[in-house]
Amino acid sequence: MSINYERMSDILRVLAHPARLRIIRGLLANECNVGQIRQKLSIPQSSVSRHLSVLKSHRILKSRKEGRKTCYRVVDPRVIEIIQIFQGK
Repeated sequence: MSINYERMSDILRVLAHPARLRIIRGLLANECNVGQIRQKLSIPQSSVSRHLSVLKSHRILKSRKEGRKTCYRVVDPRVIEIIQIFQGK
């Protein structure tokens, strides 16, 4: 199996932000929208949206529309594994 070190480096750089780690950890438990994430993390909606945009642009998250809301979920199995390692699982 060949490892793409450039891609792994990008993922680790994106995960280096505490708010993004918290967002990902929460999304592993439940798919959420911006409002739900903002409420759970007590950070401004603009910050949540910016972090979600970064995570989505790096193909860590996917989104789907549910009425007027957009729900997010973690889709990168490597990121899921990294978070599980951090949690001691």
